Parts: sequence; structure tokens; C-alpha cells
Amino acid sequence: MFEDNILSEILAAAPAFFLIAVRAFAMIQIAPLLSSEAIPQVAKFALAGFAAHASFSTALVSEWNIAPHGLHFVFLVMGEALIGIIIGFFLVIIFAAFSTAGQFFSLQMGFGASETFDPLAQIENPLLGQFLNLVAMLVFVTIDGFRDLFLGGFWRSLQTINVMSLVDGREYLVSMVLAGLSRLFFDALIISLPILGTLFLVSLTTGLISKAAPQINILSEGFPISIMVSFIVILAALPFMIEAFSRVIGSGFETLHTLYLRIGERIVDGGNL
Repeated sequence: MFEDNILSEILAAAPAFFLIAVRAFAMIQIAPLLSSEAIPQVAKFALAGFAAHASFSTALVSEWNIAPHGLHFVFLVMGEALIGIIIGFFLVIIFAAFSTAGQFFSLQMGFGASETFDPLAQIENPLLGQFLNLVAMLVFVTIDGFRDLFLGGFWRSLQTINVMSLVDGREYLVSMVLAGLSRLFFDALIISLPILGTLFLVSLTTGLISKAAPQINILSEGFPISIMVSFIVILAALPFMIEAFSRVIGSGFETLHTLYLRIGERIVDGGNL
């Protein structure tokens, strides 16, 4: 009986349910991990439909009075897709910090030319960048990142913002995106700083030894020494890096919630579009 009531509510407000599903599917198509080509499109459609079904009964969009035809509805669909893209893009910024951190010290480590295709980031990444991405993925799953994504990201967005409030609060959106991009490089530098500092000391030491004793061709052994020292430092700093990963992911979701609060203040009374 309960399922029949929910189904009747969905059928009665099918346009609103379709808009929720569009927002969820756009987020899934952009967000890392979920957007991987290894996941079939049928599974992504099913996940978007399930997310829309789970949030429909509590979302404010069920009160919208939407005409499912005309150019107005097309713009609504495009706006909902844009909101989903924004949610996924914030997660892309979070994970880009980890791959960027790997790129910072891969060249000094001697792995600058060793790039492989990263199925998570959908780009060519150095080996160390892909390794940090895999560690970040495990941390994301461990700290219930998917729960935060769908509850704190998707479901919370349905409670606070819609297309009109997004247009009214576009200055907040632009400022938050710019702040997120600048935060990306800052977090990447903080994560890679221990390894970068150690490699700088290794290069400085080998340079001083080669100057003090020219008969010792220590620069030819610089790459093996740098690789060995880098792996030792990564192994020693991995627990601290995992804590930093968790803090970066948490701060990314806090930034997204702040964006919701600022834009949500401009939402239209009653939630009508």
C-alpha cells in the first residue's frame, strides 16, 4: 500500500520527478568514481531513478506547479542538469587535488614520463598521481563519502536550491568555484610538501657531494636514490596523508553546504517555479 501511494504521487507529479532524476543523473555523470566508463549507463540511469525515488517524497519540488511542455520546461531541465553538474564538479575539484599532488613530485622523483590512463579521473596521470587517486578513493569510501554525496550533496540541494535561486545567487556560485580552484592547488601543495622537501634535500646533498668529490659520479645514481627515498617517505607519511585526504574531502562537502545556504536564502517562497 505504501509503495502504491508513492507511485501514485510520482505519477501525479511526473514532471517534477523527471527534473529530480535529471539532476541526479547529471551529478552521476560528472562525479568521480560514479562517472567511470566501467559503470554501465543502465546502472547510472537506475541509480539516478532510485535517488529521485528516495528523495521525491521529502523534496520541496513535489509542490512545484510545472507544465510539462513548452520552452519553459526545457529551460527547467537544463537548469536541473546544471545544478547536478555543479555538485559533481565540486567533487571533481576535490579529487583533482590528489592527482595534482602526485604530478608535483613525479618529475623530481624520476617518474615524470611514466603516465598511464587513470580510469577514475578519465585523463592521463603519472603513476604517483594515480596511486594517490586510488588511496583517495578508498578514503572516500571509508568515510562514507557516497552517503555525504547523496544526502549532503544531492538531497540537501533539493531542500535548498532550485533553478531560479541558482540564477539569483550566481555571484556566490562563481566565488565558490574560484575559491575551490585556488584551494585545489593549496591542498595539492600541502599533500606533496613532505616529499617535495625531501627530494629537494636529496638533490642538494648529491650536488654538494659531486662538487666536493668530482671523482665520485654520484649524479648518475641520483634517480635510484630519489626513487628509493621517495618511496620510503611515502610509506612513512601515508597515515598522515590519509588524514589529510579525509580533511580535504570533508572541507569540500562543507564548502558545498555553504554554497547551498547562501543560495538557499534567495529561494522563491513556496518553492514554486
